Amino acid sequence: MANVDVVMPQLGESLTEGTIIKWHKKPGDKIRKDETLLEISTDKVDSEIPSPVSGVVTKLLFEEQKTVAVRTVIAVIDTDESAKVSAPAAAAATPSKAAPVAPAPAKQASAAPVPPAPTTAPASGRFYSPLVLNIAREEGIGMAELEQVPGTGEGGRVSKKDLISYVAARKQGGIHFGVPAAPPSPQAPRIESNLKHVDTGDLAKKYPAPQYDILQMSNVLIKMSEHMVKSVHTSPHVQAIHEVDMTRVDAARRKNAESFEKREGFKLTYTPFICDAVVKALKLFPLVNASVEGDKIIVKKFINLGIAVASENGLIVPVIKNAEEKNFIGLARAVNDLATRTRTKKLAIADIEGGTFTLTNYGVFGTMIGMPIINQPQVAILGTGAIEKRPVVINDAIAIRSIAYFTLSFDHRIVDGALGGSFLETIVKLLENFDDKQAI
Repeated sequence: MANVDVVMPQLGESLTEGTIIKWHKKPGDKIRKDETLLEISTDKVDSEIPSPVSGVVTKLLFEEQKTVAVRTVIAVIDTDESAKVSAPAAAAATPSKAAPVAPAPAKQASAAPVPPAPTTAPASGRFYSPLVLNIAREEGIGMAELEQVPGTGEGGRVSKKDLISYVAARKQGGIHFGVPAAPPSPQAPRIESNLKHVDTGDLAKKYPAPQYDILQMSNVLIKMSEHMVKSVHTSPHVQAIHEVDMTRVDAARRKNAESFEKREGFKLTYTPFICDAVVKALKLFPLVNASVEGDKIIVKKFINLGIAVASENGLIVPVIKNAEEKNFIGLARAVNDLATRTRTKKLAIADIEGGTFTLTNYGVFGTMIGMPIINQPQVAILGTGAIEKRPVVINDAIAIRSIAYFTLSFDHRIVDGALGGSFLETIVKLLENFDDKQAI
């Protein structure tokens, strides 16, 4: 028998604590190595924390919503799966101040290897937990089939119970695949479903149920709101909007879509095309890839491109580090990797730090034109609208083209209208004259 202490992880050098959002296991539950044990929230990102070993959960030392110092023991797992739970009430125990304790596992039993989860990203953007993906892999269920499994969770999410029921029905011959099911409709992030309901206090008296519902903002939402308010107060925002003819990009994407997906394992979207143009433009206009400290301008000699991703817990901006060193394929892989890890809560703090310029695509929600807020301490952000076919005049003739509207919000302290307009127009020209002979 070997007890293994699970500690509050330090997800970044600057982080000293984390909040336990949800326990996925209770005392007495069996757990596999790498299966999700709990979810934690920091002031930067939410993460699912996997179990370090296989065994039986014997103690949970902190309740949900408790904030705990990093390296503090938060749970105990017995690697002997026949172990008894020492104290069922342990889950409710909340020590007033637990001293940081380093992991102190005795001899850890060797855990059976867990087969890798499907690597193809879901086309619908539907979220799947690591546990569901592992079960799917064990049962030989690919992503295309997994997309057809009906989910009973929030926003249609597939739970462990849903997948096990599906597998049982399939083995009994109750599921047939003669006609492929229609792909599920993309689910908008249900941020409110993850927030705690507040039903006490002065606000509850002022806004009584059932006419009102009071929700506590998560750590991520609180920090994001503070960051956005600070940005508006820090930078004098100016916006420039340009029309972009995406017809050549659209043709190149359609031409290469099938071969690209077969080779890379994920769909070819418009985002890598835009990222490629942004990186090339930033090389030509380095002042847009800068920050301001007092009366000094800090010009970055590298390009860390932030990509805003909508997640269940709000907007997260993971960063493609040294984007100037990547070709088109490298950028496409990086975009897919960051988006997948954002939605599966696998981002590390290093993945969301150090951005020098940000791209936000509100066009995925059908928005034509937006006015994005600068992600401090950067000095500009590019927002891309929905791509729609529109009649336009070309050489005094009407033609149907794929048109989008791009908005550049920039800090007028160092980026004036001439620089901002020239930078945005360069992006437009790069996309409108995209070289379809470029390797994709």
